[in-house]
Amino acid sequence: MTPDFSQSPSPAVGAPAPDFTLVDHHGADRSLAAELKQRPALLVFYPFAFSRICGGELQELQSSLGEFEGRGVSLFAVSCDPMFSLRVYAEQEDFGFPLLSDFWPHGEVARAYAIFDEAKGCARRGSFLIGQDGIVQWSIVNPISEARPLSAYLDAIAEPTPS
Repeated sequence: MTPDFSQSPSPAVGAPAPDFTLVDHHGADRSLAAELKQRPALLVFYPFAFSRICGGELQELQSSLGEFEGRGVSLFAVSCDPMFSLRVYAEQEDFGFPLLSDFWPHGEVARAYAIFDEAKGCARRGSFLIGQDGIVQWSIVNPISEARPLSAYLDAIAEPTPS
């Protein structure tokens, strides 16, 4: 039986991030724990491939991919769409970052992050910056209808200013 995370709050800043392994749009397994051995990771959950708001958000991230790479942060976009749909989506939109499929068990990782919308069967717009220690450093969770601003991501990955 799959645990019910629907009433749990999303992992708070300072809390451990739920670990997972998902398949990317090429069919390769991607593990959060393995990625964090190399660098911090930004997880961007989005409701549906091929949708207007999601596409706009992911295109903004693509246009700023150099910022994430320059700060040593891996970017992963996660949806409950099947891998083959994500492959077509990534090729069509020319995304340079992995699209991870949380298709089966359906929404299990989104549930672990407490952002799965049971009524719609998809993830809400939740983003989590995870440090190499596995701790959530920053997060934002928006309703499905509300895009996250690119500036929020860029502020989250910015190096702290010296005091």
